[in-house]
Amino acid sequence: MSERPEALLLADQLGARYSGFPTCDEAAAELRRLHALNGELLGALKGLSTAPDVSAYGMALHNARAAIAKAEGKPYILEK
Repeated sequence: MSERPEALLLADQLGARYSGFPTCDEAAAELRRLHALNGELLGALKGLSTAPDVSAYGMALHNARAAIAKAEGKPYILEK
């Protein structure tokens, strides 16, 4: 069994079989983008759930808000 995530395997298959077809190239790129974004969001959640103290929690919360903003396609502005 492969260690690669399913989304990346599918992206590779699209690229290998249908390279040059704009829709397939776009779909493969989107699978890769979403896989990376999912990793950022998961990392942000893990940071929140494992923060050992208030200071670390604040940084984890900042990272989570930044990842959410990126997922929503919005700029992240640090609140004061």
